[in-house]
Amino acid sequence: MHIAIVTFEGFNELDSFIALGILNRIKKPGWRVSIATPQTRVKSMNGVVIEGHMSLREANAADAVIVGSGMLTREVVADEALMAQMQFDPARQLLGAQCSGTLVLAKLGLLGGVPACTDLTTKPWVEEAGVAVLNQPFFARDNVATAGGCLASQYLASWIIARFEGVEAAASALHYVAPVAEKEDYVSRAMRHIAPYLQLAAAPI
Repeated sequence: MHIAIVTFEGFNELDSFIALGILNRIKKPGWRVSIATPQTRVKSMNGVVIEGHMSLREANAADAVIVGSGMLTREVVADEALMAQMQFDPARQLLGAQCSGTLVLAKLGLLGGVPACTDLTTKPWVEEAGVAVLNQPFFARDNVATAGGCLASQYLASWIIARFEGVEAAASALHYVAPVAEKEDYVSRAMRHIAPYLQLAAAPI
C-alpha cells in the first residue's frame, strides 16, 4: 500500500509531517508513505528544506494521496502546467486534502457537489471555486476526505489507515502519538470524528 503526501513550495510542516508520522506507525511489508514534490527540494513556510521521495506524476499511481497546504497554494492552482501533473482519481485512490490542499482538489474538479473542510483563511477561495465549506474539522464522502486546521491532519491519516487496515489499526496509531495520560480521551475524540464516514464509505479499493 503506497500513500503519497503532496507537498509544495511554501508547505505547512504540520500538514505533511504529522500525517507522515502517523501513517508510518503501520509497520508491515508493502506499506509505504512518500512525500511527493513538484521539484527535488521544497522549502516550507518556515524555511525548512526537504527533499521529496517522488515526483507529483508518480503520486498518480499511489493507492492514496493527501494534498497538503501552504502559503503558496493560490500560485499552485494558477499554474496550469503544475496542475496538469496531478491526475488523481477517486475511483481508484483514496484522496485527502488538508486546509488549502482542499483548494487544489476543488480546482482539479475532484470535489464536485461534495461539501468540504478547510482552514479559515482558505475558506473564501474554496467557496469561490463553487464548493460549500463546512464548519467542522473533517468530512469524507466515499473515497474523498478533507480536513480543516493544521492539527486535523491526524484525522486524514487515521481515516486512511482505517480504510486500508481497519479501525483498530487507526486507533493504535493515534494512541502511540497521543499525549501521555490523555491517550484514551484523545483516541476516542479523534475516532468520533472519522467513524461516521467509515460507515458511509465505499467498499475498500
